[in-house]
Order: sequence, then C-alpha cells, then structure tokens
Amino acid sequence: MKRILVLGGTAEARQLAGKLALRGEVTLSLAGRTENPVAQGVPVRVGGFGGAKGLAAYLRDHRIDLLVDATHPYAAQISVNAAEAARLAGVSAIALHRLAWERVSGDRWTLVEDAAEAAELLGDRPRKVFLALGRQELAPFEDARHHSYLIRSVDPVEPRLSVPDATYILARGPFSEANDRALLETHGIDAIVSKNSGGPATYGKIAAARELGIEVFLIRRPPLPHLPCGTSVEEVLHLADHLLAPGAEKRGE
Repeated sequence: MKRILVLGGTAEARQLAGKLALRGEVTLSLAGRTENPVAQGVPVRVGGFGGAKGLAAYLRDHRIDLLVDATHPYAAQISVNAAEAARLAGVSAIALHRLAWERVSGDRWTLVEDAAEAAELLGDRPRKVFLALGRQELAPFEDARHHSYLIRSVDPVEPRLSVPDATYILARGPFSEANDRALLETHGIDAIVSKNSGGPATYGKIAAARELGIEVFLIRRPPLPHLPCGTSVEEVLHLADHLLAPGAEKRGE
C-alpha cells in the first residue's frame, strides 16, 4: 500500500486526506498552531519537522511515496521546505494552490506586503478596523493604538494586544456574507485588514465590504515553490492518482 503524507491545516487538506485514504496509507500533518482543530478522519501528527532536512528524513524513514502540500496559501516557508525535502528524499510531491480572490467592480482594495504596512496605511485618523488575521500577525497594530480593533480568531489571542480599544470574537468559519455584513455594521467597521486566502469560506467579509463601501487592506500572497499543483481537491486527486499508479516512478529514481 502506498504511503502518503499530507501537510494540512486547511479544509481542503482534510478533504484530500479522507479521499486519499481510499488510495493508500495516509498521515495528515498539522503544524499545531490551532489549539482545538476539527476532527480529521485519518491518523494525524502534530508539530514541525525541523526544516527541510528534518522533513526529508521523515519522508525517508517512513518510506513515504507521495508528499501533498495542502497548507494555507500564506504558509510559504512550509511550502518551501516541502519542495526541498521532496527533492532531497527523492519523493514525488504535489500541491494544492487555492485560487486567490479577484478584484471586482465596487471593491476598495489597497494591496500591502504585510500587516506592518497595513497598520501604517490605516493613517492618523482613528478608524474602526476589523483584523481578519491569524494571531501571529497582530503585533504590528500595537504601533497604531489610536484605532479601535475588532479581532476574530479561532483560538484566544494571548497575550491580548496592548491597545486601548479591542474587541475579541472567537469563531470558526465558514462565514456567510449576511453574517459578516451584520458584524461589520454592528461594530461600525470602516476598514478591514485581511489575507487573500481565497476560497468561499472567508469570502463573506470581502463581499460584505464591497456592498458597504468599506476599504480592505489585502496582504499580497507570498511566492510559492514550483510543484505540480491543482487548484481544487479534484485536480490534486487526479495528480495523485497518476503518481500512485502501478509502475509510476518516484521522483529522483
């Protein structure tokens, strides 16, 4: 039976792992940043590998036949490590690259490189800002203390931001446009800071912002390594079936 390692943390990774379990022996790897991840349905390992060399050692030691990178579009370092580890171990690797959101008529987007640039561009006038970011990206907003912040996260933000006015909401997506519109209106939001995560699960705030005329500071996606990739679970499964077919050679052999 073929052995498959899926690097996860996304809904697509969970779906992929479940479908790949019909094709081989699957392990789903999670970074461990979420305290209470949803049930995955396949064997799970939690924690890092120790960089590309550590992951390559894992691939060799566990005789992995296929590595699938289905991490978040902004988990760039993990993706770089995955591509390098596959090369070092001579293991076939594929990736799921979720399509980014595209600007449409009515969107008020300001593209920024990172959270620090977004915090600076919010300006000197006090604003009510919805921070739709991971806990690790919030620190730069402590330098923009004159704004009021609404922060939604899966896990509690600890320690909390050192700012005078911040409201915290614990919630796990998907989030509908109607619910996000109500959230934005209730809190009087006039700016959003978000990653361009792509997909429908968190697009509600983008659509609601468009309807309400709210400015969105959208963090650009990082470049990702070149691996055979698909933009959907179905496309990645097709790639996997080709590589797992009898007679298919491992990369590097």
